[in-house]
Amino acid sequence: MELYDDSVIRRLKRMEGQVRGVMRMMEEGKSCKDVVAQLSAVRSAADKAMAYIVAHHLEQCIMEEKERGGDTSKLVQEAVELLVKSR
Repeated sequence: MELYDDSVIRRLKRMEGQVRGVMRMMEEGKSCKDVVAQLSAVRSAADKAMAYIVAHHLEQCIMEEKERGGDTSKLVQEAVELLVKSR
């Protein structure tokens, strides 16, 4: 099972660029409003990356658990708790 495909890596690289941009904005003395807006975009990107990772992992785990004939409800609960903790 591959947890981290190329799309997640690309998302994180974009976030890395956004963070560098925020630091540059701060060094240049840009307005608080502009810096916060960019930080909000970084947070949104991080939330989306986490949701993608959890959803992809959950999908794989559910398929494996079904093959074993197990109960998948615990997996869903754990995924929801993981996302809630991340906020």
